[in-house]
Amino acid sequence: MTDFESCLGCAESDGAAAHAAPDRLATREPPPHRPVPAVVSLTVVPGKGKAGERERETLHVEAGEVVCVVGPTGSGKSRLLGDIECLAQGDSPSGRRVLVNGEAPKPEWRFAAHQKLVAQVSQNMNFVVDLSVAEFIAMHAECRQVADPRRIAREVIACANDLAGETFGGGVSLTQLSGGQTRALMIADTALVSASPIVLIDEIENAGIDRKRALALLVAREKIVVISTHDPILALMGGRRAVVRHGAVAAILATSAEERTHLARLQEIDQAMLDLRQRLRTGERVGALPPILSGTKPWTR
Repeated sequence: MTDFESCLGCAESDGAAAHAAPDRLATREPPPHRPVPAVVSLTVVPGKGKAGERERETLHVEAGEVVCVVGPTGSGKSRLLGDIECLAQGDSPSGRRVLVNGEAPKPEWRFAAHQKLVAQVSQNMNFVVDLSVAEFIAMHAECRQVADPRRIAREVIACANDLAGETFGGGVSLTQLSGGQTRALMIADTALVSASPIVLIDEIENAGIDRKRALALLVAREKIVVISTHDPILALMGGRRAVVRHGAVAAILATSAEERTHLARLQEIDQAMLDLRQRLRTGERVGALPPILSGTKPWTR
């Protein structure tokens, strides 16, 4: 569940969430404030793999850290994210237990919408409410008791436009956003508005957003970030990566200094590809390729 979804309970209290008037933000009574606890660490205690074999690796993540989850399709990456999202206590198929600050989470942290510790940005996201982007972000900010919901809505939209390829305004309907714009909006909202200290991101590499800037935005807010990905650039951007095989975490690898060097080169190639893509999108002709793509710039280690 995202922090957006927990906000819908507030929106639906007047029975008009789908057709709310723009001025309703000025008259709505804010919901009772239920502060989310400070989270400094998250620990995933081993469970079992698909064949029932015992999982060996314990995953421990601290605030401000990015950990990537890698593995073949069907290996169990989404199951690991699902266990973290529900703060599993041995009650999921994997049998894992998730600890918050070294202890079992309180029941309200798992089940109460307004104390949700985990926000998730998935690869398939669609809005069904008929609200403008600005209205919905302001509604979420109001639920979080932000002092100036309209101002923060403008900041979230500006931030999302920095991450996305095609810009959009606050008056655009949520249902008109593309997949990439939707995920950019969710990441910006999660960083600037959401109270959830743990963020799960599931395969955003094809969303057309600025990955490096998105991660920097979340880490700057001291969020715990766990990303499931097939993208080598994202996988190397994390401080560590958990390798999943047959439903179990098989290894946890720290990103090496050599891999950091390779990452810088891969990001240079990626930026050149993004620039080329933008030129094609805007109808430009492609002349000479930049050295990084033409092979004239040597690979250095």
